[in-house]
Amino acid sequence: MYAVTGATGKLGRLVIEALLKTNPAERVVAAVRDTAKSKDLAERGVIVREADYSRPETLGPALAGVEKLLLISSTEVSGRLPRHRAVIDAATQAGVSLFAYTSMLHADTSPATLAVEHRQTEELIVASGLPAVILRNGWYTENHLMALPIALEHGAFVGAAKNGRFSSAARRDYAEAAAKVLATEGHAGKTYELAGDQAYSLAELASEVSRQSGKTVIYNDLSEAAYRDVLTGAGLPSDLAGLLADADTAASRGALFDDGGALGRLIGRPTTVLQSMVAAALRH
Repeated sequence: MYAVTGATGKLGRLVIEALLKTNPAERVVAAVRDTAKSKDLAERGVIVREADYSRPETLGPALAGVEKLLLISSTEVSGRLPRHRAVIDAATQAGVSLFAYTSMLHADTSPATLAVEHRQTEELIVASGLPAVILRNGWYTENHLMALPIALEHGAFVGAAKNGRFSSAARRDYAEAAAKVLATEGHAGKTYELAGDQAYSLAELASEVSRQSGKTVIYNDLSEAAYRDVLTGAGLPSDLAGLLADADTAASRGALFDDGGALGRLIGRPTTVLQSMVAAALRH
């Protein structure tokens, strides 16, 4: 039996969908903080269990009978480590045969502040002795395309990545990789650096949007502090804005580039290209 934590989140739902393509619903556990948000999954036969990272007493029952578990990293901006530790402890008690974790690209060497808790979580997993696989996910292309409406309105994307290249991929690509690792054998003990086949700078992203939309869109590179101020001015919490601005600075130093091709090999197809994702975003 497979379990996916955070199963009602954007990535979690896609992992569930991918698992259901090759597995009966009664073998899939959606471990969620709020079961009311997963009625649609229950109606399809998926087993829904409460699993709140911040309430460790819910985790043991959620993992009963589970053989392979995917821990999708907490969406908390900080303080994720205790939540992750609780899941690792519960998985150890449950005796899962494979523990998979969604980490960050090059988490062991990345200068990005976002990588710190991922690196610490990886260390906890190793110390636990669990048979584990680390999925170091790169940037999601959707992260950039969230700003598309504003970029079209103002004629510019803004950031602090300079000419740094993003080897990003679609969220669905990463979800398919996670499902593949859960549903097939031979992954314990491995760490996968997962990234898109195609890399681009934010200036190239702006150029592609211009080409497809027919509107002039440029990339305006800012200092990290100025970009953080733009993000807070757009309504993001200051701590999240700081992390995202820091991630752009890290990207300028190569932190979000990888050309190893592991993601495409895992999912058995090329990763989703930027051009098609821009086209889909413009249609919506």
